[in-house]
Amino acid sequence: MKPPFRFWFCIPFAMFPFVLTSCSSQGVRTAAQYSIGGTVANLAGNGGGLTLQDNGGDNLMVNSNGNFQFLTMLPAGTAYKVTVSNQPTAPAQTCGITNASGAANSAVINITVDCGHNEWAWVTGSKSVNLAGTYGTMGMPAATNTPGGRQCAATWADNSGNLWLFGGYGYDTIGNLLPMSDLWRFSISNRQWTWISGPTVGGQNGIYGTLGVPGTNNSPGARAEASSWTDSAGNFWLFGGDGFDAVGNETPMNDLWKYAGGQWTWMGGSNIGMQNGIYGVLGVAADTNMPGGRFAPVIWPEASGDIWMLGGLGYDETNPINGELNDLWKLSNGVWTWMGGSKLKQQPGIYGTLGTPSPNNIPGARYGASGWTDSSGDFWVFGGYAFDSRGAISQINDQWKYSGGQWTWVAGPNVVNQHGTYGTMGIPAAANIPGGRQSSATWVDASGNAWMFGGNGFDSAGAAPWLNDLWKFSGGEWTWIGGANAGSQIPTYGTQGTLFPGNTPGGRFFLTQWVDRKGNLWLFGGYGESPGAVLGNLNDLWMYEP
Repeated sequence: MKPPFRFWFCIPFAMFPFVLTSCSSQGVRTAAQYSIGGTVANLAGNGGGLTLQDNGGDNLMVNSNGNFQFLTMLPAGTAYKVTVSNQPTAPAQTCGITNASGAANSAVINITVDCGHNEWAWVTGSKSVNLAGTYGTMGMPAATNTPGGRQCAATWADNSGNLWLFGGYGYDTIGNLLPMSDLWRFSISNRQWTWISGPTVGGQNGIYGTLGVPGTNNSPGARAEASSWTDSAGNFWLFGGDGFDAVGNETPMNDLWKYAGGQWTWMGGSNIGMQNGIYGVLGVAADTNMPGGRFAPVIWPEASGDIWMLGGLGYDETNPINGELNDLWKLSNGVWTWMGGSKLKQQPGIYGTLGTPSPNNIPGARYGASGWTDSSGDFWVFGGYAFDSRGAISQINDQWKYSGGQWTWVAGPNVVNQHGTYGTMGIPAAANIPGGRQSSATWVDASGNAWMFGGNGFDSAGAAPWLNDLWKFSGGEWTWIGGANAGSQIPTYGTQGTLFPGNTPGGRFFLTQWVDRKGNLWLFGGYGESPGAVLGNLNDLWMYEP
């Protein structure tokens, strides 16, 4: 007798992502197999040798941006690990991978290979200098909107990832070069500027209203080189700067402002400029304490919400003429405490022994220095326009750490006017040190490394121009990452909006900067070089991806 007729169905799923099943001769379904893939972004040229591997094999050469998929399918539940076997060489790039490993419990399509690391992209703005602002309609984003060429604006990043800019010294809507008090927002998602509030004409007095009371008409006066930070609630804060008070004096200020809910609130300090500091008792908080008016200090926000401030150019306890300061302050719950340094201006540094903390150590008076907070909560200072150990003043490249209430001179010379020691690009070394400089861009990436770009100072040959060198400080050593070791470099813009190995901003200082939620640097304007070696105030916006 013939056996009954039997048949089986074997059904493949979608072509991409692939899910493959198999059937035995007995009609039993075996384990599914899944594809492993994702996308490649920011690959320049044709890739020139980018090769990916899964689990140490299954080599896949990738020559373009977009989707990729390994040829070998993996049984359900099998572990995968995607790595870069060969980095691109035409041009040379460094590609990193996110979502690189896991278990193949379904088709994998979320692996991202990003080849834009250590590269710049020119995002918006002009290649020319000294341009007036294009404001458009208040509150309305537009591709044509842009702040005018300017330097030293205050910045914040909000909880939605937008970048905010206030004031600075630059060009208004009719081409005047003045301190500004306009407020702007830049959306990273659509890459457009929005004029939020404030006048389109520079040189405006502050409108203070009532202390502690928000108001729709309130506005800080036009200013540059103010200090700014964002609190844990997402509110913006602004302190001091060089600008206009309530009656039209242009001077270093000590007013404190908060921006929340679309309104400014005057929170402390004086609405009249040229204020001397009220120091009180060292280490003792008091409602009457107040730093003197100043601009370009170093600011460190703490995780607790407290704000620390060192120096700047401004007013000491008694002198009616401003100068460089080295006083250390803490702002906690709206109350200032004088924590160290001198009540008098123009003090030399007390360095002690290299690498050894001491309660007697103190950086010399300075402004325009770079500062950052490390993952342990310690504060760092590099350079600035400062007084050295001998009492001489110029750009310096000393490096300091503040920890446990004491300063430590960590690296760099204790005298001014020193050139940079660059070493080999990309290779960290204990001997490497950026040259003396002021008004650089400084930030900390998502891994806790400190970065510094440009400024006005000394290159490898000891010349003192505007710089475009890029440095990273990690593991106690400096690494020259990119840019030139000679000053006065013109920019290479490339294609707008595209990361590329050859792109770089030109030499510049008095920079405006942000760090986005991915740890990328955003850099706006400053004073420096444009194509054709023309100097002036820039309004180009750049992004750097570490």
